[in-house]
Amino acid sequence: MDFLRVAGAQLNLVVGDLEGNHDRIARAMMWAEEQSADVLLFPELAITGYPPEDLLIRPAFVQANLDVLRRLAALAGDVVSVVGFADRVGPVADPLEDAAVRCVANAAALLYRGEVRGVYRKVLLPNYGVFDEDRYFVPGREPARIWDVGGVPVGVSICEDIWILDGPPTHQAAAGARVLLNINASPYHTVKAEERAALLAAQACRSGVPVVYVNLVGGQDELVFDGGSFVMDGGGAIVQREEEFEEALPLAEFAWNGHILTALPGAVAPELNTDESVYRALVLGIRDYVRKNRFQGVVLGLSGGIDSALTLALAVDALGADKVEAVLMPSRYTAQMSIDDAREEAEILGVSHRTIPIEAAVSAFQGLLTEAFAGLASDATEENIQARCRGVLLMALSNKSGRILLTTGNKSEMSVGYATLYGDMAGGFAPLKDVPKLLVYRLAEYRNRLDPVIPRRVIDRPPSAELRPDQKDEDSLPPYSLLDAILALYVEQDKSIEEIVAAGYPEAEVKRVAGMVDRNEYKRRQAPPGVKITPRAFGRDRRYPITRGRGR
Repeated sequence: MDFLRVAGAQLNLVVGDLEGNHDRIARAMMWAEEQSADVLLFPELAITGYPPEDLLIRPAFVQANLDVLRRLAALAGDVVSVVGFADRVGPVADPLEDAAVRCVANAAALLYRGEVRGVYRKVLLPNYGVFDEDRYFVPGREPARIWDVGGVPVGVSICEDIWILDGPPTHQAAAGARVLLNINASPYHTVKAEERAALLAAQACRSGVPVVYVNLVGGQDELVFDGGSFVMDGGGAIVQREEEFEEALPLAEFAWNGHILTALPGAVAPELNTDESVYRALVLGIRDYVRKNRFQGVVLGLSGGIDSALTLALAVDALGADKVEAVLMPSRYTAQMSIDDAREEAEILGVSHRTIPIEAAVSAFQGLLTEAFAGLASDATEENIQARCRGVLLMALSNKSGRILLTTGNKSEMSVGYATLYGDMAGGFAPLKDVPKLLVYRLAEYRNRLDPVIPRRVIDRPPSAELRPDQKDEDSLPPYSLLDAILALYVEQDKSIEEIVAAGYPEAEVKRVAGMVDRNEYKRRQAPPGVKITPRAFGRDRRYPITRGRGR
């Protein structure tokens, strides 16, 4: 009985950081040699980082990534390293020509003893949700190709290739592959882990051979890659799994009798529940956005409400209290309990905080506008002046300190436009942008179970923007239990008004919510990026025109 040792590199790579990614890959290659592995798998497009987007249109960038590949090949020893890269497969065209972006393949190189011994090019290119691969790549044309690694026939594929039951891995198994090696850059959302496990189990059962799945980890703009690399036996059971949201260098062993490869049991990290996985995704998204973009830390407005309290906790967990600054900006309408709760939150978490009352600034703006507003009733305009005064103060502190401003609005508010442009929407990153209000409460409860950091009163009191006397969110919006349910159907599932009403929701409220969603696309286009955690986030997931007739 012989053995095959398959190593994985669940790494946090950086888009466009070719030299840094080279060094990370090279260190993992050295480790795999020390472990006497037979093969080492890296994530999809490991050299360029994922997704490289329009960097792929630049011929110099593609050439530089090929130069890094050659340098890595020179380092390769007795371990076959499967490294994702952008392969040039056609002539370099004029960048202004459409053909220029389609002379590149999403590829994996097999590096062995100083050479590139083979190249696999991704066959199935996803072009939905956050994926635009058909914009950049030409598909591979060898779905059934297999390689010999340590005397074992193996099939190599890239991400989407294995999500289709009649895709390349099926053909590789039919051609004699005894194990399917799949490299990935598969982003997180709340049900993604279950989807992956089910699809790959079906693939393993259909092919009758083990599957090794290696995934990228880390934050990249609005995407978070959750890792969770695993080994599945030929019956579809997971026999080894790595922790999510953390880098890892797993090593799996297989027994080989010359005909059948059997996956041997390893450590199986526990599955995370939804609240825990979302919280960890948000923490990782904040941490990598701040660090990879070289900000000195973060600043945020702390209102005493649930959204800013959760954002503060996430920021501290992501960066440490010394990298976080909180600012209290009370107005004449701010309740004393809000001030007290905000200070308590900052003190519990050990965060530097300051108080800057905004009354003088608001009065100054209102004085400047007295003549223009003469004879006009007070309305949301005056409320928005308060929010915009706060935005100006926070951006000034951000500019002066080099710390990025975190906005604190949630998905429910962003969906219906319950936010002020250039006010509470001002900022550089929006951690809760894809988190519905009810999930905000669940995440606050989850964080407090770990260590109480959000005062009970903040969770229990009715939410309010505190921009006018005795204001409550429900003065302007349906109850969040109803609002979030309607939004889940209208925004995330694209259900029509008629379908939502038929599902049992009140017609008047459904029409009201749908109207608010449609009218506020212009606001969402001007919002900062934020972490994607649902299957349908605002941004590349959901691309509605701003100017349009109002459909159903």
